[in-house]
Amino acid sequence: VSAARAAMMALLRGLVASPMVVGALLAASPSSWASRRGVARMGEMLHTVEVDLGDRSYPIYIGSSILSDGEWTRHVSGKKVVVVTNDVVAPLGYLEDCVGALERAGKEVLSLVLPDGEEHKSFDQLQVIMDFALTHRLDRKSCFVALGGGVIGDLVGFAAAIYQRGIDFVQIPTTLMAMVDSSVGGKTAVNHRLGKNMIGAFYQPQCVVADVKALDTLPDREYKSGLAEVVKYGLIMDAEFFEWQEHHIDALVRRDPTAVAFAVERSCRDKADVVKRDERESGVRATLNLGHTFGHAIETHAGYGTYLHGEAVSIGTAMAADLSTRLGWIDDALRDRATQLLADADLPLTCPAGMAPDDFMRIMALDKKVADGQLRLILLRGDLGSCVFTADFDPAALDATLAHCCRP
Repeated sequence: VSAARAAMMALLRGLVASPMVVGALLAASPSSWASRRGVARMGEMLHTVEVDLGDRSYPIYIGSSILSDGEWTRHVSGKKVVVVTNDVVAPLGYLEDCVGALERAGKEVLSLVLPDGEEHKSFDQLQVIMDFALTHRLDRKSCFVALGGGVIGDLVGFAAAIYQRGIDFVQIPTTLMAMVDSSVGGKTAVNHRLGKNMIGAFYQPQCVVADVKALDTLPDREYKSGLAEVVKYGLIMDAEFFEWQEHHIDALVRRDPTAVAFAVERSCRDKADVVKRDERESGVRATLNLGHTFGHAIETHAGYGTYLHGEAVSIGTAMAADLSTRLGWIDDALRDRATQLLADADLPLTCPAGMAPDDFMRIMALDKKVADGQLRLILLRGDLGSCVFTADFDPAALDATLAHCCRP
């Protein structure tokens, strides 16, 4: 079986390297392409990606309509479970599916519905979760389930990290952003008024359940926001994936199920590989933050929730590409390819009106990647798929980028 899987992955890598071949596959029906790749059809598991962290390893299950089948519930060892979701996801049927799967597995299930939005990734909502857990007498063998997007995942993961010094939790992302990025790797946090994700912990889930069927109900703006993180993987580490996106961005934007499933799987594999090498972001994992230092500054300045995270990251990625070009680290052609792909995904590229260079510098000074008072950035350098995490750049080039990108 392992030899066959290796052969299949080698074939897949070859297909991704050939846009013409992948285009032909995408032109076929989703079930036809799934059969050729040796994966299951709708309602069954498509892929399992392993996050290899030794005795804390866990699977990412990627499929369609897999939430209700309950296979993932075997990772919930305790008897009592609290499913935490938000008031947008709860009425869509996913909460019912999740609770039903857990109850069929013999669990005692409680649910907690929080308000939706980045502005609620806060100490106040963390306190709501703590109060609920204590009121219902959760113990150290209990489990939290995070059912929602990145806000719910980060908030519930942090709650799991600190409740009774740590209990199990499961990530069930319902947005593209969460599926390809925030649910994988164990970063958990709440926001502070002075900076995004400034209070948190590294705390890994028991498993991640990425049911791509949930994307059917995701609003267009939320869906496209997630594409910013997909583009990121191609720019920083996976040139073949970036080239595939260039040829199939239209399929991704219109949510072709085959294209979406492939993009989610490839993104998760890329991220799992980085997390395996650098779980706590001491080096290479920081490169996953391409565009995020600029983007977090935009989110903080504009007010949490004004920009979706992926929208801010898209602008930040364009700024990082501009700075990389000014430093002479990439050519104009690569900068233009990066910004064009983001534009084709219908993502914003321009800074908020009225945000000045001084605003960026003031907020970025509090960024988590600052070390010994030095601002460190993730910038593109060399060929497509290469980047650096560095403080060794010309400050005058950064000033020029900020002056160019900021609007009166």
